[in-house]
Amino acid sequence: MTTKQVIVIGAGASGMMAAGRAAELGANVLLLEKTERPGKKILISGQTRCNLTNITDLESFIAMYGSHGRFLYGAFHHFFRADMLVFLKRYGVATKTEPDGRIFPASDDSQDIVKAFELYLADSGVEMQTRANVTDILMDKGRVIGVRGPKTYPAAAVILAAGGATYPGTGSAGDGYRLAAAVGHTVTRLRPSLVPLVVHEIECAKSMQGVSLHNVRLTSYQCSADGITPLMTPARDTGRGIMGKRPRFPVIESRTGDMIITHFGLGGPIVLQMSLAIVDALEHGPVSVSIDLTPSIEVETLRERLQQDFNHYSQRRYHNILKEFLPQKMVEPFVEMTGISSDKRGHEIVSEERERLVSLLKSLRFNIKASLPMAAAMVTAGGVSLKEINPRTMASNLVDGLYFCGEVMDIDAETGGYNLQAAFSTGYVAGENAAALAHDVPD
Repeated sequence: MTTKQVIVIGAGASGMMAAGRAAELGANVLLLEKTERPGKKILISGQTRCNLTNITDLESFIAMYGSHGRFLYGAFHHFFRADMLVFLKRYGVATKTEPDGRIFPASDDSQDIVKAFELYLADSGVEMQTRANVTDILMDKGRVIGVRGPKTYPAAAVILAAGGATYPGTGSAGDGYRLAAAVGHTVTRLRPSLVPLVVHEIECAKSMQGVSLHNVRLTSYQCSADGITPLMTPARDTGRGIMGKRPRFPVIESRTGDMIITHFGLGGPIVLQMSLAIVDALEHGPVSVSIDLTPSIEVETLRERLQQDFNHYSQRRYHNILKEFLPQKMVEPFVEMTGISSDKRGHEIVSEERERLVSLLKSLRFNIKASLPMAAAMVTAGGVSLKEINPRTMASNLVDGLYFCGEVMDIDAETGGYNLQAAFSTGYVAGENAAALAHDVPD
């Protein structure tokens, strides 16, 4: 072992990129991974398809990280989407772009990405040790001198790429935060992001468990469900990563898309995208959501269509009429929530009863109790404070020779390939600068 070597802690997306890049530039690199193999979180990403990045323009890309996105300008200017696709092509991985802009390996197999990185590490001469849990970063007079794991390893530079605190079975168990804090870094509050939500109305959710809702509008509010009024719902999407005006209080975010009702509450794409804002809002008081099941239909038009249905199916019973425009598992819950007898015939339904159905179709409400735990989240929000990291080099502003990359930093984004691109880009920059530092260390 040499004191001039670069040690990378964690063989995830950012760690493998950092290790490969540092070794490619001539550094002696040791990659330490606590689990039995590298890239375990890559393997499960994108439901094992691995959403690598996104075709959207740079400004829209940056917006997906919220207020912390500006930190990534330097890294993205140095290594971005086109560079990543060239890298993958070099190792035989073809990619494809889906209609929504997400980019995947053409094979839809995340194993191809891990194999590409394994080839990169081998080609670059990286030494990797698995089942090597790092317990301490060693320092002397304010600079890194090595790490302690299965044994003590000297180093000129250490790259902390230990991931977040989600999916602990993949190795991301929060170790990086502890290591960073131990050498004096600030770790901001950790919260689950891209995570399903638990509702107070659990029995109602169970009664509709498994229902998939398509092209609905989900709006979250900083108030209880009984405090929502129809005039509060925005006419267009608003939230992190969406250009335009911020919503007026008490609206938190509003998005149109797909979701699912689960046995504990709410899940699916738009729920995951809104989850961090909701988790943060729960710190300040009650949070509720409203689901508009017919966002493309104005209230007056919906009222007229329902009346037409009641007239057309005048002899049908109410619960059978509902089957015409609701998923089967939502029929009985809607009968109960509207308070209209299931046996009542179409021609017997009066205007006041019709209005209750209109209101429910335009605003099916739940009070949010919590999110699922961190272990169930796709991404960790929070982490090592960006104020303590140089955005051009990923170097610590507090400890000489220490670098950061990936999810261990206080940066996270929406779904769509943004989190992995940030990992690849920051890993590339950290590896490059750590290699330069190690090269300059005197013998």
